[in-house]
Amino acid sequence: MSSPELKEKAPQDIVAIFHASFHPTRGNVIDWFLKASNDLNLDHVEFSVLPSGLHLMEQDVVYFTKDGQHGVCVFKRRKTTEEGHRGFHLTSLGILLAKSRRPRPWRHVAALKELAKNLYARFDSTIALLLPLEKDWEPARMFFEERKVRRADLGGAGDWNGWSHELEEAKSSPPSLSPTMHLSHLLRILGPSFMTLYKHVIGRRRILIFTLPPVEPACILCYVAADMCFEHQVELSTQHNTTAVPHRRLKGRTKEGISVLGMVTLSDLDRLRVEGQTGRGWIACTTDALFLEKPEYYDLLIDLTTSTPNKATRPTFYTSKLVPNTGNPRGATHRISNIRFAWSDVKLWNELERILGLDCDNTGRHSCCGPPSHPENYGKTPKLLSSWPDAWRVYEDVCIICAGLWMGSWRGNSTMSYSTADGPENWGAVRLEGDDDFTIGGVYIRNRGMGIEGGPNVTSSGGIASSTSLGRSTKRSSAMSWTSSKGTVSNGKARMASSSSALASDGAGASGIDEEAERQDRQLLMTLALLQTFHAHTTFHLSVLESFIPSDGTMSPETVISLAPKDILMFELGPLSGNDARYLEWLTYEYANGSQLVVKRGWRDLLNIIFGYG
Repeated sequence: MSSPELKEKAPQDIVAIFHASFHPTRGNVIDWFLKASNDLNLDHVEFSVLPSGLHLMEQDVVYFTKDGQHGVCVFKRRKTTEEGHRGFHLTSLGILLAKSRRPRPWRHVAALKELAKNLYARFDSTIALLLPLEKDWEPARMFFEERKVRRADLGGAGDWNGWSHELEEAKSSPPSLSPTMHLSHLLRILGPSFMTLYKHVIGRRRILIFTLPPVEPACILCYVAADMCFEHQVELSTQHNTTAVPHRRLKGRTKEGISVLGMVTLSDLDRLRVEGQTGRGWIACTTDALFLEKPEYYDLLIDLTTSTPNKATRPTFYTSKLVPNTGNPRGATHRISNIRFAWSDVKLWNELERILGLDCDNTGRHSCCGPPSHPENYGKTPKLLSSWPDAWRVYEDVCIICAGLWMGSWRGNSTMSYSTADGPENWGAVRLEGDDDFTIGGVYIRNRGMGIEGGPNVTSSGGIASSTSLGRSTKRSSAMSWTSSKGTVSNGKARMASSSSALASDGAGASGIDEEAERQDRQLLMTLALLQTFHAHTTFHLSVLESFIPSDGTMSPETVISLAPKDILMFELGPLSGNDARYLEWLTYEYANGSQLVVKRGWRDLLNIIFGYG
């Protein structure tokens, strides 16, 4: 079924393999399984691997979790003439991984697809109208025996040794298998609103993504969002952490990363309530529209359905807000309200957009960043949907200009800038160019080949597109090998190597390198640069927060930290922004041992900050 080389590299971290299907009278059922331990419970996993709406797809990939264990399944809609099935069998072949610090279910996706293909070929050719016989599952047994858990340490399959180590390993397999490699694609899709997602992840909030099938892009988004702050939420594996890491007073209350739940359904309501009480936070995706009417179960909702060819806008973000008690016991306790990125996010977004611009010549042909275009349409300007999106775009540009004036001119430039691109004097500059597009050529999410999973850039002639204009960026491979241990904290200030210096050129490009390998190198370097930028930004905020901790270092839930509007400017956040204030409250609660943060907003404080007094 697989080559000897693949078998040698196959990770051994699987604890269960199962097959689920939809039965016309019994609903979703598990009709076959193998487990490494009889204590393992697979009850109700069939609902996660066969979510509502998936019957519209021919095939899909679904990531899920069961009792804290990560899993992945391959969905297939198979034609049948069996009575009662309406012409189709809805089936999912899935696996469940052992618990570890860094589960990587995507490593098994390619082999799992091949296994499903072989199994269904046997089923369809021999027993089209009957249940599979026990001998027909023999390929699945061989797959399980090859990859099941044999060692307590999983042979290193679940270790975490830093991004440089992990992404370097990803080069040995198709980069599309690693969700982290799609960070740049998702930044282009979500735009500046990605900063709102970032704040909720570092604050360990409850995040739900609502999507239509196919669900693989939303599942990938869950993992990518968790990876933004993974460096700060976990520690390197002890056996590989040989470099001295600077002592940091502020450490998270939870030693694990935000929980990635993957696909959830309405049957998981009790589970979501329990997960929300752990304080670890979670991020999940769903196809059940009824969650839109249950905002009490999440803090942030990302609606991916608003990003489609017919509605050429970005995904919409909603925040859950508590409704004042009206005395009606049956009344709604929460409601959702639209939320946009804050003015203070423009600085960080400018730096991220500058890094994304290193590959801007290929952005238009990335299948994950826009609808597919015919070769004859290349270079043509797409038509606007209407005048309303154009007017809204002008309004947004005016707001961003005002934000830039306020942050750049009124506040001055921060001495803690983490980027030196174009000189520190341009730290507050605002650039209006980018892919914030409200036309037919806008961004949306589609299935494999059209989705965020990425792939070779195909030219009009069918070949892989080269990037002659990116020669200078493709030559910058030798200088990028970054991990968390490279950052230092001194005098409460974070001094991080900028992403621009990390992409320093080595002076000459290697000749004769395969174009596909060259494209993968560029994608890897860009991913490392983006992760480093998020890491440096988080380190900066924590270093500033550390300066407000009592000198005796005592921190407890009874400790109250008061900040004036001028103090918030030290974080490079907006003193008048309620969203930024909540973000600091989450940050303080997580990294200051549950301490409470109070932002002073008296009229004198506001006047002082507006007119520059004090």
